[in-house]
Amino acid sequence: MATTPPAGAAGDRLAQLMRMADAEPGDPFFPYGIAQEHARAGRHDDAIAWYDRTVAVDPAYCYAYFHKARSLEELGRIDEACAALRAGIERARTAGDRHALSELSGFLDQLT
Repeated sequence: MATTPPAGAAGDRLAQLMRMADAEPGDPFFPYGIAQEHARAGRHDDAIAWYDRTVAVDPAYCYAYFHKARSLEELGRIDEACAALRAGIERARTAGDRHALSELSGFLDQLT
């Protein structure tokens, strides 16, 4: 997945995260960080793709589901946001992550 970093500090962070993701493809932190940078910049389609990459690396990375849903919500794709939250809720239950379960469930309640 090619992404051209924007100029400035955000671009520097994104470029650094991309280098780290290339060097450590099995570490979900780096694609998650890339997704977060895209979301902060309002590039939600790019963010969603990177959140998907995050959960492909580690399906139990629960906050990727949460933030993917936020980006989907920003794009007005509420049904998809709810589906992402439901998937995250299942992963949080499986992982026993009560905090993530609470946040994912609360966000789903807000959207439905």
